[in-house]
Amino acid sequence: MKFQIYNQQYNLPDLIRRAGYKAIGRSDQGELNCIKPLGRDYPRFHLYILETPEIIKFNLHLDQKRPSYGEETMHSGDYESETVKSEVQYIKDRILV
Repeated sequence: MKFQIYNQQYNLPDLIRRAGYKAIGRSDQGELNCIKPLGRDYPRFHLYILETPEIIKFNLHLDQKRPSYGEETMHSGDYESETVKSEVQYIKDRILV
């Protein structure tokens, strides 16, 4: 699920910590790659963040299981469920204070 907020010169590392996420690197597109495990490893929320001077773009999904290859799907992400929608609201509540 994609959403965005106006960039009010947020401190991005502090912002992701307040929402309970951990940065694990950057994507090829320059997005900050963050996770929030719900158990030991999976399921977990997976959040990509792209910061511009005007806005911060978020792209959130729920990884149900570890990525697999071969004849199975490469990814079992959940993008629009009520769980994901609730997490979007949780993130907004933590960073828009």
